[in-house]
Amino acid sequence: MTESSQTFKCKYCEREFRRETTLEVHVCEQKRRYQTKDDPATRIAFQNFLAFYETTQGSAKHKTFDDFAKSAYYRAFIKFGNYCVNARVVAPTRFSEWLLKHNKRIDYWGSDKLYEEFLREYVYRENATDALTRALETSMDWAEDTDNPTEHFLRYGNSNKLCHYVTTGKVTGWTIFNCASGHEWLENLNPEQLGIVYDFLDPDKWSRKIRDYPGDTAYMKEMLEKAGW
Repeated sequence: MTESSQTFKCKYCEREFRRETTLEVHVCEQKRRYQTKDDPATRIAFQNFLAFYETTQGSAKHKTFDDFAKSAYYRAFIKFGNYCVNARVVAPTRFSEWLLKHNKRIDYWGSDKLYEEFLREYVYRENATDALTRALETSMDWAEDTDNPTEHFLRYGNSNKLCHYVTTGKVTGWTIFNCASGHEWLENLNPEQLGIVYDFLDPDKWSRKIRDYPGDTAYMKEMLEKAGW
């Protein structure tokens, strides 16, 4: 092959170019997918692509990122991965397991409606330590944004914003029902706000949870009291 007839082929789409420099700047869809394979959203998407095949076909051991990048499901799983990152989804793996268990269509996985439906169940199953960690992290973000101490989070935080934290799983009954400021916050909610958070803070469900897990309850009360909540 003479120099003039030499071509340079893209290993992703197999398009050929006369100049190597042209190949280097060339970006096809498959190359772009590989370039983003280490992005957080893509990692979540690929993990759930594997979980999907494991659940629906019994095995995913032979599935590679190449299979994922060429899959007809690629865009749907990437949409889900982006949703998990942007919405700061609580327990993405548990969320996807729930979606698969309930046979939700992949195209709709990244939706607020399904996420809230999942959270209404998950907050009552989550372990206390994870719930505490997330509540404290959320309070630190709030303290940084508002220039207030973290122990003022439930006492002086905006009630509507706190309701949003509850409905997005950032703060759960593990925290609300195990500290003085949580009880105070609940008592000051208006009927509309109580209606918004009720499915996540059902007092009957949480009273049973607290009764059935006395060790976790004692731990939460101790840690929250130390934190000034």
